[in-house]
Amino acid sequence: MTSPAFTLTHADALARFPEQLAVVAQRTIGYRKAGDKHLRTMPIVMLHGIGSGAASWVRQMETLGDTHQVLAWDAPGYGKSRHVEAASPVASDYADALSDWLDALAIERCVLVGHSLGAIVAGSFASKQAARVAGLLLLSPAGGYGAASAHVRENKRDARLAMLAELGPQGLAEKRSVNMVSGGASEDAREWVRWNMARIDPVGYAQATHLLANADLASDLTHFKGRVAVAVGAEDPITPPAACEPIARAANVSLQVIPGAGHAGYIEAPVRYNALIEAFSAQCKGATQ
Repeated sequence: MTSPAFTLTHADALARFPEQLAVVAQRTIGYRKAGDKHLRTMPIVMLHGIGSGAASWVRQMETLGDTHQVLAWDAPGYGKSRHVEAASPVASDYADALSDWLDALAIERCVLVGHSLGAIVAGSFASKQAARVAGLLLLSPAGGYGAASAHVRENKRDARLAMLAELGPQGLAEKRSVNMVSGGASEDAREWVRWNMARIDPVGYAQATHLLANADLASDLTHFKGRVAVAVGAEDPITPPAACEPIARAANVSLQVIPGAGHAGYIEAPVRYNALIEAFSAQCKGATQ
């Protein structure tokens, strides 16, 4: 199911929510934000997946920024964000960067929304700093291969790294973006996925590939006792509903399946996903009052 026409072109949205930089603890993090006039509300912080960036969330900023402070980062190694130090990082390396960024912006507590690989970072952060997470919303979460055998982890990692080396960011965008949305997605949504993916930093993407091989989101979720929701598009071939079920079980919640949506559902069906994020944020607010 396609979404209604966007009220802003992507170029207009990028101009409305320009890239900004935060520097703390000798670390630079790039991000975009909306809703500065809503500083008294619970912030919504959004973490992108392995082939994306902060700009992918502009449709959420456009709508949710009317009632919330909304922030989206470029993960370490993406955009202008400094890489993590380790060549083969683990989730806590990125969670530490997230903590530094939130500190720099004076955000003590937030609703954390993680998409795909961003769900891994969100889960790691929540497992270590639960008091700072009012709620954890995981969209098409990647579980990671940390619980798999060394052979499986290495094969998954090396296949993705080989594809990156062969195709480069632009070729990767052309090849991989096709699987990011459903068959009913608009050309506008497809182009936006390609635009974001074509701008990845190969070094940052390689580090994120190691993160994916090393991570175990389900294990991290067993250490977080706060409010969690897990949702996935019914037409997601990358993290299909069957793959997301164990993540939902680890969080002790029911998996929400969004009809007609693919992996990047928040891009192709922003109205539906914005409503999901808004409803979850309202639940978190009610639970913390």
